[in-house]
Amino acid sequence: MRKLSGLSNDELREPVDPLGWSPLGLVQHLGWVERRWMRWGFAAEDVLAYPPGGDEAEWAVPSDRSTAQVMAAYRLEVAQARTLVEGASLNDKARLGGRFRTSDEAPSLGRILFHLLQEYARHVGHLDVARELLDGTTGE
Repeated sequence: MRKLSGLSNDELREPVDPLGWSPLGLVQHLGWVERRWMRWGFAAEDVLAYPPGGDEAEWAVPSDRSTAQVMAAYRLEVAQARTLVEGASLNDKARLGGRFRTSDEAPSLGRILFHLLQEYARHVGHLDVARELLDGTTGE
């Protein structure tokens, strides 16, 4: 989360024009992405996969939710995903019953991780743009 360091709480929470989402909202979204693909998708855990309120709620951080709470929730999802990965092989198929209903549609862990890599790459690029728009910071 180096790209977020140095931003004030207001800068973390304020939607960036013209993007329409906040840096903290992006972190919250990535927590949901981890949960959907790893816990609900790969492990077929019985977890809430989407927030009530859909996509808009996934990106909008409620005013009563602190920055620390959003960051902790994200880190928890990452830690749980890491535990799942450490206990599996890249060729293991996703369990059925969560996101996937048939063995034909269930991807391997390797495929899921590749998807997550692509998702993170896109969003890290988005965060670079947001940070530059906020305060001019560029680069790593």
